[in-house]
Amino acid sequence: MTSIPPVRVLLVDDHAVVRQGLRLFLGLDEQIEVVGEAANGEEALAQAEELRPAVVVMDLMMPVMDGIAATRELRRRLPGTEVIALTSTLEEHKVNGAIEAGAISYMLKDASSDALAEAIHAAARGEVRLHPEAARRLVRDFRSGEMRETLTPKETVVLQLLARGQSNRDIAQDQGVSEATVKTHVSRLLSKLGLESRTQAALYALKHGVASLDGVEM
Repeated sequence: MTSIPPVRVLLVDDHAVVRQGLRLFLGLDEQIEVVGEAANGEEALAQAEELRPAVVVMDLMMPVMDGIAATRELRRRLPGTEVIALTSTLEEHKVNGAIEAGAISYMLKDASSDALAEAIHAAARGEVRLHPEAARRLVRDFRSGEMRETLTPKETVVLQLLARGQSNRDIAQDQGVSEATVKTHVSRLLSKLGLESRTQAALYALKHGVASLDGVEM
C-alpha cells in the first residue's frame, strides 16, 4: 500500500520559543513534517520559495514584514501553498486582513496542539478552519456584502463568469489569460469572500448583484 507523504509545514513567528513549542507539538504527528522556520515575513517568503511547503503557519504581528503582508505576497508567489494565521488577537482588522490576504484558516495561539494539527491537515486538503468569533464576523460581512469591496476588477470579472457557469478554460479563453492565472484568481476570490466552492461563489454573485440570472447555467 502506498504511504501518504507528510504535510510539509513552515513555521513563522518572531518568538523563537513559540516556534520551538510548535515544532515540538507538531512533531508528535507523524503525518506533519516541519521543514523550516522564519522570524518575520521576509524570511518566510524566502524560506517558502526555497522549501515549497504545503502549509505555512503564520503569526500576524512581526517586525520587518507583518503576517498579513507576507500572506498576501506568499499567496501571489505560491498559490498552491496555504496559510494558517496563528495569532493572539481577534481584532476585526486583523481577522479581515488575514482572510482578505488569502489565509485559509484563522486560529488563536491558545488552540490545542490537536486542533492546530487538524487545521494543518485540513488546509492541505483546501478546507477552512476558523476560530468561532472569526467565522461569525465573516458571516456578518458576507451578509452585508462588505467583502465584495475587497475584490480586484479582474477578480470581479472572474466572479461574474463563474456565475454564468463558465469553466476555468472558458474564462481563460474569454479573458486571454492562462488557466493557471484563472485558477489563481478563483482561489483568491474564494478566500476573500470566505467561500469554499465555485457554486457558493455563483450564488454570492447573484445575491449581491455582481451577476444576473441572464445566461447563468444552474
